[in-house]
Amino acid sequence: MSKVILITGTSTGLGVSIAVQAAQAGHRVYATMRNLKKRDTLDAAAAEAGVALNVLHLDVQDSASIDAAVGAVIAKEGRIDVLVNNAGAGFVRSTEQASEEDVQWVMDVNFMGVMRCTKAVMPHFRQQRAGHVVTVSSVGGLVGQPFNEIYCAAKFAVEGYMEAMASYITPSFGINFTCVEPGGISTEFAPNVMKQLEETGGMLDDEYLPILQKYVGGSQNRQDGSDIYQTPDEVSAVVMKCVEAEDPPIRVRTSVWAEDLTSLKTSLDPDGKKTQSKVIAQFLS
Repeated sequence: MSKVILITGTSTGLGVSIAVQAAQAGHRVYATMRNLKKRDTLDAAAAEAGVALNVLHLDVQDSASIDAAVGAVIAKEGRIDVLVNNAGAGFVRSTEQASEEDVQWVMDVNFMGVMRCTKAVMPHFRQQRAGHVVTVSSVGGLVGQPFNEIYCAAKFAVEGYMEAMASYITPSFGINFTCVEPGGISTEFAPNVMKQLEETGGMLDDEYLPILQKYVGGSQNRQDGSDIYQTPDEVSAVVMKCVEAEDPPIRVRTSVWAEDLTSLKTSLDPDGKKTQSKVIAQFLS
């Protein structure tokens, strides 16, 4: 059955892929982005795939723009069936190095943005007694990772938010909630994180520097011939499977690597001498 799908963050990468795959599946897609001047990649992908998309302005940090986009879809379609919270931003710095403004920005984009968009569609979903909020989270929403504590905190918040809503809204109103949890994705996301790091002072010359250099170097090495990094299309296929499921899961990982990492959440070495944090650090090294 064709669904009306509203997607955030569709100017690049995963958002473009989700929008195109959803349209290819016969759904009516409303692809949104903060800056409509950056729609060229989306338009080119849609043209290549031979699909039509509706493109709207939506800034997840601006409630007025969210309400306007949701209102426009409701006015045209009479309903929204699925919200895909895809917009997000990474951040690499230790807590000591991060400014309060940095922390507020990361939390605002990654958590508050999800909450704002979800809040905007909820009255319509509740009236319909149907709807599905699919949020692109991360393995970082389940497992803390080096120099990503602020980003992970935002994703942990998203996971708790979605899980708590599902605990009473799903049985009461028939509205589903799903967190899709990728590991690495070969998109502009990681380069943008490093660009943001450089634009805010680069790698600071302090005691964290050698640890950060080792982590970044290891991350770059893992991209070569690794099963960590999936293509946007691979992750989008998981998103679409959730969108079309009759009884969608609350959480789903997108790769074997993501499953393996998150399984370490409560792991210990057989001899019991390594703590969970050491096991995870070894896995990520």
